[in-house]
Amino acid sequence: MGKHFLHQLLAVALALFVSPTRSDDWLPATATFYGGADGSDTMGGACGYGDLYEQGYGVNNAALSTALFNDGASCGQCYVIRCDSSKTGWCKPGSSNFAVVSATNFCPPNWELPNGGWCGPPRPHFDMSQPAWETIGIYSAGIIPVLYQRVKCWRSGGVRFTIAGFDHFYMVLITNVAGSGSIQSMAVKGANTDWIPMYRNWGANWHCLAGGLIGQGLSFALVSTGGQNIVFQDVVPAWWQFGQTFNTYQNFDY
Repeated sequence: MGKHFLHQLLAVALALFVSPTRSDDWLPATATFYGGADGSDTMGGACGYGDLYEQGYGVNNAALSTALFNDGASCGQCYVIRCDSSKTGWCKPGSSNFAVVSATNFCPPNWELPNGGWCGPPRPHFDMSQPAWETIGIYSAGIIPVLYQRVKCWRSGGVRFTIAGFDHFYMVLITNVAGSGSIQSMAVKGANTDWIPMYRNWGANWHCLAGGLIGQGLSFALVSTGGQNIVFQDVVPAWWQFGQTFNTYQNFDY
């Protein structure tokens, strides 16, 4: 309970860092909610983050429609969302109400509905956690028109690497990414190898096929979607095993 409360406080504090923007910077979309009153059913998801509190994302999260999710390339990105009071009377009272959310899941189209429903392409749609949605909308509305912008992500601590796989197949989950919030490319290097390119497998998971990495210390080179390049040198010791997570002290500014 205490950990969840601290994450909520952090989310509120970080929202204060969202810079004022011009009115023409806002893009139109729609928003619904899911996950229950405490947001607990938003854990997991198509980005592969699992426990969103443990991975640094918390309850202020959203599943993105096909147009926004971009086959997982948007995982971890941050958005500020406000109810469009010019189009509905279901906005939460108060002109300053907005939510800052991280993209942690995919909202798939429902092809039993025309054009795949709210999450069908090319609609921009946010299926937000209920706690985040209720900061901008009145519960009984169910769905509201919104305006949104992509904003800088603020995270506590450094980028984290979780290693999965078997034999010569290596998959690395990248979490707690600040700045642009997402990664556009990465590579891995063993203590005795050259740099080996990795490829997006699903969500925020990247993979490669390589021999000989077991028993070697590992370094990672990441490029954020904002274009910042960081080398995480020797962040994984030679005694690593599949299933372990390694924290770092470096993170992205953009």
